[in-house]
Amino acid sequence: MTQENFIAVVDRIEGRTAVLEKEDGSLYPVSEELLPEGAGEGSVLQVYLDQDKDGGPVLLRLELDPEETQRRLKHGEAILDELRKRDPGGDVVM
Repeated sequence: MTQENFIAVVDRIEGRTAVLEKEDGSLYPVSEELLPEGAGEGSVLQVYLDQDKDGGPVLLRLELDPEETQRRLKHGEAILDELRKRDPGGDVVM
């Protein structure tokens, strides 16, 4: 069996399914009840998988990464602040 670990962000929660987005843009759905306490949309998770005997993925655990979540939020806020500085205001004329 081969383990696979990756970072994913909780992209959205649809009903009882949390949709995780991997760094490569692929989506990985998991049951919402498997999310660690405190995780929600925008949370960064460490995902640990193994393989079953047929080579299919088996979720071992999800761990919340609060430091990476905060780092990414701050980075996004900095980008928005820069964009706001460039906005001349007023209506858009087409």
